[in-house]
Amino acid sequence: MPKKKTFEENLQELEAIVTKLENGDVALEDAIEAFQQGMILSKEMQKTLDSAEKTLVKVMQADGTETEMDA
Repeated sequence: MPKKKTFEENLQELEAIVTKLENGDVALEDAIEAFQQGMILSKEMQKTLDSAEKTLVKVMQADGTETEMDA
């Protein structure tokens, strides 16, 4: 099973896809495929960010319990 890519690796791949699409010298079928791959990467990255945000808003209390900070 392939190892899960890091957020940074996904970001690099997404940036490469965006650059490829912005250059415009890609066949329509390839552009559609690249766009779909970019959307998958974007959703995966959003999940990672959501998870990180949930982790960061928790604060340890004096008794060792966690609570969510007020936004």
